[in-house]
Amino acid sequence: MLKDEKIVVVRGGGDIASGTINRLHNMGFKVLVLEIEKPNFIRRKVCYGEAIYEKEFELEGVVSKFSTSIEDIKKIWGENKVPIFIDPCMKIISKIKPDILIDAIIAKKNLGMKKDLASLTIGLGPGFEAGKDVHIVIETNRGHNLGRIIKKGRAMENTGIPGVIAGYGKERVVYSSNQGVIKVISDIGTFVEKNEVIAYVDEIPLKAPLTGIVRGMIRDNSFVKQGLKVCDIDPRKEELENCYTISDKARTISGGVVEAIFSFFK
Repeated sequence: MLKDEKIVVVRGGGDIASGTINRLHNMGFKVLVLEIEKPNFIRRKVCYGEAIYEKEFELEGVVSKFSTSIEDIKKIWGENKVPIFIDPCMKIISKIKPDILIDAIIAKKNLGMKKDLASLTIGLGPGFEAGKDVHIVIETNRGHNLGRIIKKGRAMENTGIPGVIAGYGKERVVYSSNQGVIKVISDIGTFVEKNEVIAYVDEIPLKAPLTGIVRGMIRDNSFVKQGLKVCDIDPRKEELENCYTISDKARTISGGVVEAIFSFFK
């Protein structure tokens, strides 16, 4: 049986991580999210890490809140909210001593995870070897094995191909053609026509590759590098609500995480 109020530290507050954060919080875990100082979220409306910019952020009934100290973290837990703390190197781990540590950065490589940092360590997606870098890896690649628990070996390598929506894959994603500061014209939830200008990067326009709803858009006035993903478009104009709710992919992965936790501590 799981003892009450196990502490879970989740690295990353992006859209995939947020499915796991939401589910674990709702199940009664004390969840702490670690982020970098200025994260670039594309699907900003479904990322608990947005609390870094907004101070508080609500997604599907769960509120995340920016924290600056251990005292802050404990106070936020007392408010039944999820603390977000800037700590990319996980220095707070030695003080918090979590029962579970989850790497949900989705960086496709290991950025400092070690198996012995917690009683249970979990890596989401490629970049980790189960049994070596972490105890367990969760498959994040869409398809038959999405959400599968891997106790030995690795997840599938990153394909670099976005998930297909209504027949569109890589065609629905917009990348910055140059380096500079982005000025957003059409933010998340906006309906756009194909070839419509949706943003500028230092005066150079970015155009919608197809007609649909802006599902993800990087924060206005962010500095972006050439080739960085800055926007994705959903061709299904009737799916506006999807811009503001946790995705099927994130929910499936979170289910694998929960199963892994309960299986490990049984």
